[in-house]
Amino acid sequence: MSGDNKRKILEAMQKSALSLAFFAFVSAIFVVGTHNLVQHRIATNDKMLLLKNINQIIPATRYDNNLVETQFLLKAQQSGLENDALVFLASKQGKPVTTIFEITTLRGYGVITLLIGINAKDQTLAGVRVVRHTETPGLGDKIEIKKSDWILGFDGKSLQNPSPSGWFVKKDGGVFDQFTGATITPRAVVNTVKSVLLYAKDHLHELNQQILEQLSEHSSKERTR
Repeated sequence: MSGDNKRKILEAMQKSALSLAFFAFVSAIFVVGTHNLVQHRIATNDKMLLLKNINQIIPATRYDNNLVETQFLLKAQQSGLENDALVFLASKQGKPVTTIFEITTLRGYGVITLLIGINAKDQTLAGVRVVRHTETPGLGDKIEIKKSDWILGFDGKSLQNPSPSGWFVKKDGGVFDQFTGATITPRAVVNTVKSVLLYAKDHLHELNQQILEQLSEHSSKERTR
């Protein structure tokens, strides 16, 4: 093979390699861009679903802040709760209205994630909702608002109504109903709500102020940009 032919073959190979590299680069950019777009849409949908669930506990007319911006991570080792909790503060004109805890319990048959809203004024429950769970269909899933009104039994309750000794299912001597064949599920929910109320009893005011300070600092940084 002559030197010219070798050179032509080498040039052709180099062009092919460059073409492949170019298409690989373009493909990578497309994949990354698509991934980021999908992730953004998922995040947006998650925020909308979160607000929809929170607004079942506290209507949007009762607060004037952006709840998503108040997200605060409460560590289990700091709070004594079963797991870490995400905390959202609904406020109006800068004053706390309702604190919402998103917390997961593993005390059921599976995993149960709850939203627990506590009114700042009197520490009564604004409401409780189940946002995710892996309980048994037809039994434990009665904790869902669309399957049963059982979860509405927490509305307006507090550590004074009933007293702490009443914060159990009836099978354990408390005031809350259980489900036939599925006592473990409502017991897990009752215990988790009670534990959040007990935490709030001593720390709710401090927690709310901490979240408000965090928001104030965030706003100050945004203004100075």
